[in-house]
Amino acid sequence: MTPGLSYLLASVTCSVAVAAMLKLARRWQVDVRQAIMVNHAVAALLCWLLLRPDPATLLTPQTPWAVLLTLGLLLPSGFMAMALAVRHAGVVRSDAAQRLSLFIPLLAAFLLFGEPVSARKLGAIALAFAALFCLLRRPARTGEAPGPGNHAGTDVAPGRALWMWPLAVWVAYGLVDILFKQMARAGTAFAGGLLLAFALSSALMLAYLSWRRAAWAPRHLAAGVALGAVNFGNIITYIRAHQALPDHPALVFASMNMGVITLGTLVGALVFREPLSRLNGLGLALALAAILLMAPW
Repeated sequence: MTPGLSYLLASVTCSVAVAAMLKLARRWQVDVRQAIMVNHAVAALLCWLLLRPDPATLLTPQTPWAVLLTLGLLLPSGFMAMALAVRHAGVVRSDAAQRLSLFIPLLAAFLLFGEPVSARKLGAIALAFAALFCLLRRPARTGEAPGPGNHAGTDVAPGRALWMWPLAVWVAYGLVDILFKQMARAGTAFAGGLLLAFALSSALMLAYLSWRRAAWAPRHLAAGVALGAVNFGNIITYIRAHQALPDHPALVFASMNMGVITLGTLVGALVFREPLSRLNGLGLALALAAILLMAPW
């Protein structure tokens, strides 16, 4: 296997592993808020150690602090939405919603930044919205919330939570993507912006938890270290995949997004026994088609 494909496989695995860890947090009695706070601190540290941002570029008059502060709020909020989504709607829908969020910045490019509209991109957006509709529909038979002895751990809930939290994931991650693009437009280096965003996210989450008088416990913090390592593993291996395959950005883009949806479906269905209807299956197929159509071939 070539280095580029190895990085892609590792990135896909890390992305789905994040969702699986959030899914297991309730069973392991982990306070997800504390884990998310430590996750961002670990990601900031690993960003500093591995991406080595230039300190001179971090604090300049051009630093877009409003964008960074908004990211500091949105990143942990998106993680919390993801935790609630995998708990109530399952890994399959949550991972698919996260990957479909890439169409929000595409819409923003048309509506806010004056990017030319093309039939291919409009078709991809239409497929993405159709996929989201199908994915968020309640399956014909929903599993009951698990009792202590339910080994499968299926936690798919009926009603509003089934679609509300994946929809929140879709919106939150889409807005995060727009804000990172705004940072790039402001001239902020990627590594430096990522470091500042993670550091601010951790600091704001720490302030929130202190205000809420959270009951700190080592297992919550240890879970956050593991979550942060896997989360940053997803980021760094995705970057390395692009670096290893510089002439094939479409391959990296499509393989990453389709790989996460495919592996997330397998993990959700086989490991967590999440119920899916035929309409949900159609939604997954439409999501894959939208990503293929969107890829910059």
